Amino acid sequence: MQETNLRIFQRRLPHWELDGAVYFITFNTWEKLELSLEARKIVFNSCLFFNKNRYQILVFVVMINHVHMLIQPLLKFENEFWSLSSIMKSIKGYSAKQIPQVIKHIGTVWQDERYDRIVRNDQEFQQYWEYIRQNPVKAGLSSSPEDYPFFWQTSK
Repeated sequence: MQETNLRIFQRRLPHWELDGAVYFITFNTWEKLELSLEARKIVFNSCLFFNKNRYQILVFVVMINHVHMLIQPLLKFENEFWSLSSIMKSIKGYSAKQIPQVIKHIGTVWQDERYDRIVRNDQEFQQYWEYIRQNPVKAGLSSSPEDYPFFWQTSK
C-alpha cells in the first residue's frame, strides 16, 4: 500500500502537495503581459509536452495573461511523484525562452509563483472544471469553450 505524504511550504503564497492529488493551478504573466496568439500557442504546447509522462492534464486554458489547469502529477519513481514546482518550472521555463521569439518582450514573462489548490472532492473538481471551460467565454474570446483554440480537455 502506498503511503501519502503531505508537504507544506511557503514563499509568498502557501503551497501544499499531496501524493496522488489533483490540483487547480493558475499562473499569471509578469505585470499582466499580454500574450499574442503565437505566444499562447507556445504556452499551450508547453503545457501538453509532458502530459501523460510527468503529469495528467485534465483540462486547461491559456488566456491572454494567465493559465488555468486541473492537473495530477504522475509517479516519477516507485514512491515519488513529480513535484508541482518541477512541473511548473518546465512549463514556464521553456515557454519563457520561446515567447520572446514571437513577441517583442525582453525580461520576465511569468510571475514567480502560482496559485495552487488541492481539489478535495468531486463537487469541487466539477466547479473548477466548469470555471476553466467557461473562462474564454466569459472573457469574450469565444462563443463556446470548444471554439477557443487554447482550450483543451481530456474526455471525462
